[in-house]
Amino acid sequence: MAEEVHGKLGHVMANPAAKLLSLSGLFAVYKPKGPTSANVLNQLKEKLLAEAGIQKCVRKRKKQILKIGHGGTLDSAAAGVLVVGIGKGTKMLGNILAGSKKYLAIGELGKATDTLDATGKVTEEKPYDQITKEDLERVLQKFTGDIMQVPPLYSALKRDGQRLSSLMKKGEAVEAKPARPVTVYSLSLQNFQSPLFTLDVECGGGFYVRSLVSDIGKELSSCANVQELTRTKQGPFTLEEHALHEDKWTIDEIAQSLEHCMSFLAVEPSLKKLKTEHSEESTVNCEDK
Repeated sequence: MAEEVHGKLGHVMANPAAKLLSLSGLFAVYKPKGPTSANVLNQLKEKLLAEAGIQKCVRKRKKQILKIGHGGTLDSAAAGVLVVGIGKGTKMLGNILAGSKKYLAIGELGKATDTLDATGKVTEEKPYDQITKEDLERVLQKFTGDIMQVPPLYSALKRDGQRLSSLMKKGEAVEAKPARPVTVYSLSLQNFQSPLFTLDVECGGGFYVRSLVSDIGKELSSCANVQELTRTKQGPFTLEEHALHEDKWTIDEIAQSLEHCMSFLAVEPSLKKLKTEHSEESTVNCEDK
């Protein structure tokens, strides 16, 4: 039937709504600094539904007419690659969440904040003039491999169904989550101009760069916070090659990106099978960074 998502190709190409609802797979978008990952996802969804001419009254039905999710929260203050699943692609997001990510982080020595980044209030200041490039490089070795890490209080982790960051902003007392095992595949110092230092980090799922930078500051008998954070890679998706900027958030552009991305994902062993246990709701709430 012409109305069905998997209708004839000619009808799908001529009907934006049918083409949108036929999209399935994984692609990547660029998340700018400022909005939350959920806000970016909602903005993307709104643009696609508007282009397809699907009205709001239709969207209020209990069943989602367009299934879409992302593969791991990127901090509001961070920018970079955000992997998106659409249609059956949402079932593949669990693999992306558990996979490796790469970040470029600029840290600042001598200042600690409550959020562990530049958006928070300064809670402590310590001397840093004595710290050398060699000191930093030596300390980085301690944070490579399988390590234990305490997640930030300001994070997407939850307590009683509410994000810790939301509870903190309400002024509620929040206990730190226990340290948990995380993996750092590679960690290198790209630049050092005191008090600023730039790190290139490749890590596994559930890793927080903010905690890493804070821990590095403590290890150097000082303190530190993240000034800038960019996710340059998530799984096989890179910032330069795959992340669509907002002006490319159209049905046709995403269809082309899906075709390209799903071709190289076909050779990724961990992504060959669709995993049905990962729904849109679970993926949207997953945290990382």
